[in-house]
Parts: sequence; structure tokens; C-alpha cells
Amino acid sequence: MQRKKEFTSFDVAAVVRELKNVIGNSRVNNIYQLDSKTLLFKLHIPNKPALRLILEAGRRLHSTSYATEKPIVPPAFCMALRKYLRNAILTSAEQYEFERVVVLNFKSKIGDLRLVLELFGDGNIILVNNEGKILHALTYKRMRDRNILRNETFAFAPSTGKNPFKISREELAVALRGFGNVEVVRAAARSLGIGGVYSEEILLRAGIEKTKPCNKLSDSEFHAFFNCLQSLLLQVSNGKLEPCIILNEKDEFMDVAPFRLKRYEKLKHQFYESFNEALDEFYVKTEALEKAAVSVEVEMLKEEAERLKRVIESQEKVLTEAENEADVNKRIGDIIYAYAGELQALLDKFLSGKKAGKEWGKIVSEVLAEKKTGSKPSIFFDSFDAKGLVVYACVEGLKFGLGLRKKLFDVAAQFYERSKRAKQKLAGAKTALEETRKKLMEIEAKIREAQALEHAKPIEVLETLEKRRVKRKEWFEKFRWFKSSDDFLVVGGKDAVSNEVLIKKYTELTDIVFHADVVGAPFVVIKTYGKEPSEQSLKEAAEFAAAYSRGWREGFATVDVYWVKPEQLSKAAPSGEYVPHGAFIVSGKRNWIRNTLLRTAIGVIVNETGHVSFVGGPADAVKAKTKTYILIVPGDESGKELFKPILKALAVKMPIELREKILKASIEAIREYVPYGKGKVLTE
Repeated sequence: MQRKKEFTSFDVAAVVRELKNVIGNSRVNNIYQLDSKTLLFKLHIPNKPALRLILEAGRRLHSTSYATEKPIVPPAFCMALRKYLRNAILTSAEQYEFERVVVLNFKSKIGDLRLVLELFGDGNIILVNNEGKILHALTYKRMRDRNILRNETFAFAPSTGKNPFKISREELAVALRGFGNVEVVRAAARSLGIGGVYSEEILLRAGIEKTKPCNKLSDSEFHAFFNCLQSLLLQVSNGKLEPCIILNEKDEFMDVAPFRLKRYEKLKHQFYESFNEALDEFYVKTEALEKAAVSVEVEMLKEEAERLKRVIESQEKVLTEAENEADVNKRIGDIIYAYAGELQALLDKFLSGKKAGKEWGKIVSEVLAEKKTGSKPSIFFDSFDAKGLVVYACVEGLKFGLGLRKKLFDVAAQFYERSKRAKQKLAGAKTALEETRKKLMEIEAKIREAQALEHAKPIEVLETLEKRRVKRKEWFEKFRWFKSSDDFLVVGGKDAVSNEVLIKKYTELTDIVFHADVVGAPFVVIKTYGKEPSEQSLKEAAEFAAAYSRGWREGFATVDVYWVKPEQLSKAAPSGEYVPHGAFIVSGKRNWIRNTLLRTAIGVIVNETGHVSFVGGPADAVKAKTKTYILIVPGDESGKELFKPILKALAVKMPIELREKILKASIEAIREYVPYGKGKVLTE
């Protein structure tokens, strides 16, 4: 059984349906072109983690959670897309007529734009304006049925078959019967454009032999085929997906599908939360493992690198010569003007001597004789070309020719012109050299990557991939936060700005807001999501609010904390008063939690693989997550004097084999859990 090679219409339908729910009205932060066919869109979605969308012409579309290496210099197509789409709003994604074509719709500063991703054949990515004209394309080409050329009206490729969402049972029967004695699996794939995999799947579910000729199908078989087709279509359109990767007997990835397929029922499946996630894992890991398994032609890359080095050496030589030529010719022009009198006198000696009937040899002898005496202008004479009638002079170490048939300043102008042409050549040589150096850098990068892959084992490749996975931050990770012992999310401000944002943007009417009764305290919010928090959660949230108040910095043992409903908070100050940024007026009854202890806890969590991480927050909340923890109370110790003892105190509570991991942990991993970065470890 072969590994998946192409996106199907069902894949497109499933991935687009998922993307519709997350990308609507997202803003394009940036666009990167990863290779000749692959784009990465970085999208900003309000109140949600950033989304990274991969578009590969002719191959795939999905969001990704892996960091990718980006080219140093963006290609021209990428730059064009940035010009039109950066900061544009991605309003929607849609599949065109159940084809392997996706249309991304944008609102930009110049109006509505469409980016068409073609996932069939070699594929293409085409940017179309609101008049239907092609602005840019990844690949330009003329074809029999349409052209992909700039400023031409865009047309979709002719449909490969009838849209299965729009075909009736009777129309399907007529279409299939029209194929005569052609095998039904081939006829279904062609007439509906659904590809061989799903054509086989529908026949398998309908209990029809795939090699059966179309003209041998019974009415009941047409009925069964149509019903199974509609069942699959309904599963996609309703979003009732079971995203999975199918593995062979060697646990190798073979296919990725939006739901279980009968053809794979005897094979292993790995299930995922979303089809986008499954596609991401499938394509990223299969590509990485294929690269590791295939013997990379490093020698060919090295040969190309050596060739480029020779080209660079030659180009550098041309560059040096051009620089020298430009400089020398300009200097000669300057010298001719600076010594115009003497040089003209030298030329006159030759012209007057010839006019007097002397042979050229005689004139040269006389000039050489004068030169020996050191008299000007003969001192500048070097040699004479009797055939070309050129007097060669040598001035300030530069030798140049002066034609007897030309005026002196015309000769100077010729040298200036040569200097100008040499400078033009110099500019071209510099551009060529930079381009070759860029190519060499790319080849050397490929060599390094290839050499690394040559020696990489699959397990090492997967470990490296895991390090590239981008952890998506939730909105509350911008604040201080913890999960209560009964799993309520509790979020606190860090400063005046985050206090303001937390209350105005992220607090719902059903939430509960806490504040310590001391100047200089953050607002703390229990996110209830409509549920009733327990007394324990209220107590833990109060402890959190107390710990990060100014009371900790001042060394208090306890403070009073109150909680209110969000509607009791207001920015409307009494006349003549001002409510500063990050502060709110509280009206109505306050619910007090008196004498709340100022303390916080830090604990250690070890997962199944032995990975060590830290957790912090109110004591009871930390106790609910780990048995290995310590308590911190207000104190004057800070920096290494505090953080190193914290790690030591945690380490001694751990098994011996894990203690070194704790002691070697960065103090940055626990700093955020200590209010104001100061305190002391509470000894038991």
C-alpha cells in the first residue's frame, strides 16, 4: 500500500470546514515563502493564539504548529503577496465546486482580493483582484482552456467531474451508465472527480465490486452507491470528523483522513482533535523521515559549491579589474588636463619634425636625447608607434597613448568615457557577485542540512521536530494565572495596563473579581464560565490577590481581601476626581475574606518521560497538582540568595535520580512564582 501522495476533494472539504471556524476576520501579520511552492501565512486572531497557515501548491493546505526555517531573502512572489496582503483581513475560506481548489478571501487597503490555491497537478497560487484580474501567480502559463497571465481575467480550471453535492441519484446513474463497460471504480472517480481512494471507499461501503463494468450495475447498486456517497458528504458538511493518521504494520505513516475509512479498518489509527492537526503531523513527520532515510547527494552539492567558489573568484577578479580600469582611466584623463601644455608640446615636436621632412626615427632620437637631459616635455616621452601614429607618454607612473591625428582634449574625453563604462561594468559585476554569493550560501546551508540528515536516525529526527513545535500561548498566559484545586482558571493583572485590559477585555458578567484592601494591588478574576465556584476556589483566589499585593513587599503577614461582581466596577469617578489607569471605582456590597495569609507555593511536576516542570500559586492549588512543593512567605531575600535555596529545598524532596535536574534548572523557571522576586522559604 502506497503512502498518500495527493490531497483529495474530501480532504479539501474537511480542512476548509475547520479553517472557516478559526480564520474568519484574522489579520495577516506576515507571509513567508519556504520553497518554490510553499507559503506560510502568519495570522493574528483577536483573543486567540496566532495561527500559522501552510499553503503548498499542488500538495496541501493546513495550519501548523511547527516552526520552519525561512529564507534570508524573500522571493519575488512572496514580496508581491506581502505588498497586497500584509495587514489585510482574511474574511473566509471556501472550496470551489468540491474541486481541489481553495479560495481565500481578503479585505485589503485596495479592496477585496482572492488568493486561489490549486491542489491538483503541479498546482498554483494565484492572486486575483476585485475585478477578476490576475495580479500575481506563482507560475505563469498558457494553456488550451485558460491562461494564467498577469492582468488577464482569472478562470477556474474546467471541472474534473460533476459536483457530488449537486448531483441527483438519477443524474449519477445516467453518468455512470454512460461509461459502458468501464470499471465502476474508474467511472466514479472520473465522473465525480473524487479520486481513486474515495471511489473505492464508497464502493466498499456499498458492497459493490470495484472492477464491475458500469453497464452491469443494477438499480439497487446505483441506489446503494448514491446513499454511501451522500453519507460521506454529510459527514464532511456536518463536521462529524474523526481525524486520523493510518499506520502500516511497521508503524509508518501511510495516509491521513478526515474520518475512518473502511479500506483501512485492519490497520492502526492515530486520532487527533482536528484534521488540521492530523495533516500537520502527517506531512511534517513524513517529510522529515523521508529526508533522513534517503541518501542525500552531498557530493553533488559540494561540487556545485566548488563551482560557485570558482565563479566567485573569477567575478572578484573582474570586479577588481573593473575598479582598477575605472580609476586608471579617470586618472589619465585628469593628468592630460593637468599637463596639457607639456603634453601638447611633446606632440608638437613630432608634428613639426615631420613637417620639416624628418623621418620618425630621427624625431624619436632627438626626443630621447632631450629626455636624457631631463628637459620638459621630452621627460614624459616613453615610446612611439610609427604605424598607428601614437605617442606614448608616462606621467606620474601611468603610461598612455596620445594619437597624433586627435586633439589632446578629445583623447582626455576618451579616457573619461572608458572610466564611465568601467564603472557601469563594475555595478553589473557587483550584482552578479552578490547573486553568486547568495547561491553559495544556500548551497552550503543545504550541505549542512544534508550532512546532518545523513547521520540522523528516525528517532533523532522526531526529537528534533518536537523541539520545533511552537507552543501556542493562551490569552491568559499574558497575565499571572493558576488553576484552582477544583480547576477554575484564576487570572491576575501584572501592572496598571494589564489590570485595565483584564477587567475591560477578558472579564465576563458571570466572573468574580478580587482585590486586596491595600494600595498597589492587582485585580484577580475567577473565570467561572457560568459555573458556581466553591468556597475553596474563592479562598485560593483571595490568597493569590493578597500575595501579589504591596503587602508582600512591605512584609505583612496577612491582608484583607474582598470580591465583587464585574458590574460593581466602574471608571466613572465622582465630580472633580480622577480614576487612574488600571484602577476602578467599586460600588455596592463587598464580600470580605479577612486576614488572608500572604504566602505562595512552588511545586515540581514530573511527567511520564521524566521531564521536570514547575508549578506555582496558592498552597492548596499547588498541593492538588503535586506532593513535592515548598511554601514561600514575605522576606528580604532575593536573587540567587532566594532562588537557589528554593531549588535546593525542592530537590531534597525528590528521588535521588531527579535531584540533579532540579538543581540545574534555570532560576527563570521559578522567578515568576515569587511575588516581587523576594521572600523566604518557610521551613517545616
